[in-house]
Parts: sequence; C-alpha cells; structure tokens
Amino acid sequence: MKRVWKKISTYAFVALFSVGVTFATYSILSGSSYGIADYYDYKGDFEQDNVHLAALTAEGYPDFTKAAENAVHAVVHIKSVVKSAPSSRQQRMVDPFEYFFGFGGRGDRYQYEPQPSVGFGSGVIISKDGYIITNNHVIDKANDIEVTLNDNSKYTAKLIGTDPTTDIALLKIEGNDFPTIPFGDSDKLKIGEWVLAVGNPFNLTSTVTAGIVSAKSRGGITGNRRNADGTAQNSIQSYIQTDAAINRGNSGGALVNTAGQLVGINTAIYSQTGDFAGYGFAVPISIAGKVVADLKEYGAVQRAVLGITIIDLSVMKSDEKANDDVKKIKTNEGVYVNDFADRSPAREAGMDKGDVIIAVNDVKVRNTGELQEQISRFRPGNKVKITYLRNNAEKTANVTLKTSSGDTKIIKKTDGLAIAGAAFKTLSGEKLKELGIRNGVEVAGVDSDGKFKAKGISKGFIIQKINNQSVSTAEDVENIIESVGRSEDKVLFISGFYPSGARRYYAVELGE
Repeated sequence: MKRVWKKISTYAFVALFSVGVTFATYSILSGSSYGIADYYDYKGDFEQDNVHLAALTAEGYPDFTKAAENAVHAVVHIKSVVKSAPSSRQQRMVDPFEYFFGFGGRGDRYQYEPQPSVGFGSGVIISKDGYIITNNHVIDKANDIEVTLNDNSKYTAKLIGTDPTTDIALLKIEGNDFPTIPFGDSDKLKIGEWVLAVGNPFNLTSTVTAGIVSAKSRGGITGNRRNADGTAQNSIQSYIQTDAAINRGNSGGALVNTAGQLVGINTAIYSQTGDFAGYGFAVPISIAGKVVADLKEYGAVQRAVLGITIIDLSVMKSDEKANDDVKKIKTNEGVYVNDFADRSPAREAGMDKGDVIIAVNDVKVRNTGELQEQISRFRPGNKVKITYLRNNAEKTANVTLKTSSGDTKIIKKTDGLAIAGAAFKTLSGEKLKELGIRNGVEVAGVDSDGKFKAKGISKGFIIQKINNQSVSTAEDVENIIESVGRSEDKVLFISGFYPSGARRYYAVELGE
C-alpha cells in the first residue's frame, strides 16, 4: 500500500476543490436563486475592446503578426520591491581609554537598513481603466510595485488582491484608455493549436515566442517544478501546457491565441535548471479571469467545493495492490472518490467512497484536473449535476456546492473570519471530559490561503483562549475574530493545545 499512498499524496486534492473559484456580483445578495449549470460570466467585469484578429494569412498559413502587435502593447513589465524592516544591531565602539585604564568599551545600538529585494516579472492589462493581471509570486510581499508599459511610461501600481492558491494577483494603475488584451475562451483551445507567449524574460521587454498547446488540464506533475521566474513551485493545478519558450521574467505574462485573445497566464516551467527546457504552463483564463473578477468585487475569491478527496482513477487502477472493487471498474477514465471532508456537500447529495465521477453538468471529466476546472466555474450555493459510476452503474447527484467551512456565505476580505480562513466546532461534554478540560473549541478545518494555515495552525487544534478570553463555543471564537477584525490592532493571541498534548501559542494578524 505504500505505493498507493505515495501516489495519493501526489495526486489527491483534500477536501477539495480549493480552486473551485466563483465570481462577482452575485444575485444571492438580492435573494435570487440559481439552477443547475449557472455560473458567473466574469468577462463583463472588465472594460475591454472586442478584438478578434485574422488568424490566417491570405495563403492560409497561421498569422502571428497582428496578434503579437496587439499583445505587446498590453503586456507590461513589473518591478516589485520588497523592503525588509530595519534591524537593531549592537556595535562595539572603540574607546582609547579602554586600552590604558581598563574602563571597558562602550556598546551602542544602531539601526541597520538592509538592502531591498527586487524582482521582475510580467503582467497583462485587461481593462481600459488599468486593471492588470499577474502572478502572485511576482508581487508577493512587495512594498512597491512599478509597472512599465511598452512605450516606456511608468506607473505605480496598487495591489487589489491576491490568490496564492491559483498564483494569480490583480493590480491597478491610474489612467484611461490603456491598451488591453481581451479575454478569450480557454475551453475551446485544442491540442496542437498555435499560441503566443508574451512577456519579459531575463528583463528583455516585449518578447514574443510561439508554440503549440501540448496538453490541457495538466496536473499532478512530478519532478523539478519552477515558476517562470525560476523560484520553486509547490502547487500544480489545471494548466495549459505549451512548448512556447517561457523563462524567468515571463511569469504573469500572456498566453495568446492567433486571434489576439488572452487564453492563459504564463506561470510555471518544467525544468531542472530553472530555465526553459521545452515545456511551460499557464493558468487557463477560465480560472484566472474568474479569480480577478472576485478580487475586484470582494477582495477575496469565492470558492465552491464538493468536499471530497479525489484521485485519478487510472492511478488507483495502476497500483498492483488495488482492491478488488477498484479492479472491477470497467472504465479507465474518471475521478475516484477516496474520502469526504466534514459537512461534505457531495456526501449530503448521496455520493459514497468508491464512486467514480465521469461528468459535471454533462461535460466529461477524465482526471482530477478536468474535474477541478469544471467546478471552478461555480460559486457556493450553485447546484451542479455530478454523473458518477457506482458498481459500474451510471448515477447522478445534484450537489449544492459550499465553501470549505460548510456554508454558502459570500466572503469579503474585510471579514475577519474570511481572512482567518478557518472553521470551528463546539466540543461536546464527552469530548471535554476525554481531553480533561473545562473549555475549548476545536479547529474543524483551515483554508489553504487563510491566516490560520499561514501561521501553522492545523485541523484538530483546541483553542482555549483568544486575547486572554476563554472560549467554549464556536460562536465565541467567531465573535472574537470578527470583533478583532474590525479593530485597529487586528491581532489574535491564541493559546491551546493539540490532542497529542503539545501546547502551542500563536499570534495571528488579520491585517494586510
């Protein structure tokens, strides 16, 4: 079974889907309902020109010239500056009297100003009023962000929001009538189709390379993975794979079809050296566009989840120690349901372990990447039709998607609970007795991009005090977090322990 669990750790998405992204201006705020297959069309959130360029020359060959000319004006160079906080250091001051009379030297403290860290990348202007999409890792922790256009004009960019899970960020520069690349339809991309990668590799501005779409919904990639700026990359989602040359500095740049439309954001490369070695990966605009629409509207991504642990069926069946039930499954394509999260909407809809998902709203899914990409179109509260196999018989379930916390609330960045990114569970009397405590609240789950997760707080941690206030119910914790989120300090001092007995203290900042 070791091989099974090794593959599970590589391919599974736990209590997923974290990239089930949902988007902006939702009618839930006015009380309207949504039926199956409803999802938000993000394209109308950004003011764009409806550009569709000729894809072929008069002789019938692929024409890259017009698409390239349009794209280079809307792809920008991004300089990000990360300033470290000044540190206080002890300096030994030389005192000549020390050598003659033994009075001792004087130790004075002085402020040391470390050199800022400077990084470079690319971005794409997606609206005439200056919204720019880029990668989160290009501007991560930046204090200053400078954007340079193709005409060498420079702007200071404001960070609107980030989503580390998809490695997407949204910036804004002030002005009007900027050149843009309009959104295309990444779902319609075909393997073998020509695409252009536009960006600033090695600080060489306005660089265009061409290639074909090598694969779609690429996930579960193993080996040495790098972001396009050479930094290590730990999360693989549902990428467009291309052989258009992508190198350091291409991160955040445009993947464009021959009609001049934006179909992806260049994000990662597969390389043992950190430089291009034949394959590049882009976040499909079907995912990235929805992320930035949410960031613009709410400052936080609205994620819908099925609440399941999944594995490619082919991975399960390829293992020689797979159980008989797996071996009896007649198909080789689909997504195997391995387990459920707490308050799983899929389980509530009647699904069970061992089911094999083969379609979402009648769109076929062959692997985890394709399933993830389909769920990404929806928001918490939407219903989707899941087609699955059980004992080789085809069944359907109408699943109401939820957040990872088990509800359908809209999350705003100003909400303390949303920023904390955790769900809480009131302990029963029996559980309190078992743990030997009078009060405490269990952390029932944490979001991958929340502050709790960032500080190392894991599911199962028992919170006993927050800011010196004892807590006994989930409502106690939620009320304190919301209150602190609205205060000036915005810091939670949390004390508690893990069931193993390890006591821990955490300081969680709810500010930016």
